[in-house]
Amino acid sequence: MKRTGNSIDYYGIYESEMGKIENKLNRLLIKKEPRSLYEPCSYFLSNGGKRIRPYLVLLSAKAVGGKLSDVYNAAIAVEIVHNFTLVHDDIMDNSDKRRGMPTLHKKYDISTAILAGDSMIALAYESLAKDCKKNIGNIFSIFTHGIIEVCEGQSLDKEYEIRNNVSINEYIKMIYKKTAALIEMSCRIGAEISEAPADQLRAVANFGRNLGIAFQIQDDLLDITGKEDSFGKTIGSDLIEGKKTFLFLRAMEKTTGKEKQALMQVIENKGIERIEIPRFEKIYYDFGIIEDAEREIVKYTKLALRNLNSLPDKCGRDLMRRLANILIHRNK
Repeated sequence: MKRTGNSIDYYGIYESEMGKIENKLNRLLIKKEPRSLYEPCSYFLSNGGKRIRPYLVLLSAKAVGGKLSDVYNAAIAVEIVHNFTLVHDDIMDNSDKRRGMPTLHKKYDISTAILAGDSMIALAYESLAKDCKKNIGNIFSIFTHGIIEVCEGQSLDKEYEIRNNVSINEYIKMIYKKTAALIEMSCRIGAEISEAPADQLRAVANFGRNLGIAFQIQDDLLDITGKEDSFGKTIGSDLIEGKKTFLFLRAMEKTTGKEKQALMQVIENKGIERIEIPRFEKIYYDFGIIEDAEREIVKYTKLALRNLNSLPDKCGRDLMRRLANILIHRNK
């Protein structure tokens, strides 16, 4: 592991390992035929992203005493699955851009995007199988369950779009499935391939689950407090699209009078105009919604970090702790 003086070079390790992941992703589909299928896959997989999930596969393996070299293919597998979910999300949301680039169905067409997304699932299993020497049944079960949870979460998300009443607890359940379950699965896969005992498997699963929930609430918060040039999308876009985020649902609980009526109009009209964003931003600040979201992010992050103490490798623990703190203080 890279060190600067007596300390670990966290960013150097991240950049080095993600460089390896990028190289593997770039080489994955070279010479595969037909190009009409694999070029769209390659276009989307090479379109950047934080690569948090594959990094967590590596860190979880290290934290339980495993070798990074044993889980690179598994790390690639979870990143491919994540991208599969994004391809289909973009189709369902009719999104034009992803990471500043045209979405797959806009660059090509819907049929190509659906097929490319479907093929990514098979490619992910093919990659995962390369790292499965023992515990094969458990590993594939964890991986499959993660995919099922994501699909269920997306279904709940679409259901909530047309429901007038959604509770905070229902929202947390949805973001667990849609976002946190894949982060939890990434941690579990790294530890399971490394043959971690049951208590360590539980610890990394709990870490991933709670970190994933904190990550999504932070994403909700950045939609209001972020800077457009670094966040990568229009500030207030969740309100424009009428999404029921943590902030919106907490505001529904806390507001009364004209503010509550304004929020009800968002539901009725299925969103707002961009010019209206400052009005709702003021509601969020005036009623303490921003602070509520910040407290929830801290709460779930603390729940995540609490699980690291039982893991045997100090460097791995420290890297996971550092990643968690970076994610909740990010601005994009």
